[in-house]
Parts: sequence; C-alpha cells; structure tokens
Amino acid sequence: MREVRVVFRKYGGALHWNHVATLLDEDEHGVWVAVPSGTYARKGTGPPVMSRIASIMLFPRDAWWTASFNAPPHKVEIYVDVTTVPEWRDGEVTMVDLDLDVIRMRDGRLILDDEDEFADHQVSLGYPADVIKRAEETAHWLMAAVKEREGAFGGAHVSWLAQVS
Repeated sequence: MREVRVVFRKYGGALHWNHVATLLDEDEHGVWVAVPSGTYARKGTGPPVMSRIASIMLFPRDAWWTASFNAPPHKVEIYVDVTTVPEWRDGEVTMVDLDLDVIRMRDGRLILDDEDEFADHQVSLGYPADVIKRAEETAHWLMAAVKEREGAFGGAHVSWLAQVS
C-alpha cells in the first residue's frame, strides 16, 4: 500500500488540515484512503494532533466534497467537508475547504455545521459567486443524501473501514 498526503487548503491557498494516509483502492464512489488510529494531522503548520480512532476518507472523482467515516466508538459517524473537487498529483490529494460540513452523529442526528464561518469567509476570503452557489448546492444535496443514506452514504464505507479498525 502506498502513502498519500492529504492536504486541505483554504480559499486563497493557505494550508489547512493535512496528514498522511494509506491508499486503499477505488470504486464507483471514488478513491478510499485509510487513516489508522495514531495518525498525526496538523491544522496548517500548527502542532500535530493524534487521531485516537481509525477512519477512512473518500475522495469522489468529480464532486465538491470529501467524506470521513469514523470507527466506533467515535460519536461522529460521518463527517463530510464541502470542498472543491479533489485533485490528485504526485502522491497528494488537495482540495479547498469551503467551510460547510455535513455531520451524521452515531445516534443519527444530522448537522449542517460552520454556516457562520462560510458567511464570514465569503467576505474575508472573497469567495466568488459561483463558488458560493456551488458550495450551497452541494451542502443541500449532501444533507439529503446523508440523511437518506444514499450512494456512498448508504454503507459503502463499512468494508473499507473494516480493513483499518
């Protein structure tokens, strides 16, 4: 298995969350990577933060989001970042985090998070109108898909996560 560097950036290019993962494979939903417990991530160039629970990430081929699926007993089952389309280059996957997050808690609650940050960054980071529109449409679609357990959110992650946890 080969390592992949996962790099989230903010609009304008500033480094955001970044860490190393292990490429698993791909299927009809996109490319899956493993993030074993004990993996260190950094927010920008900040201090490393260790993951205590294994997770996997899904990078779709042509969609404005990325998803993380956490092993139990993590209270968050699914965490989906609204992002630009993930781009693969030289062992690295990079995308721009557009603030909005769709979260499904293990108890089934569904949350649309960071709407305030999204509103602030529209001004402070200068999001163009087409990026704002695409992010809002993606968040709306994700809320429905995650709630209804459609597509990649209907259990496709289970066999991938079993390889990591």
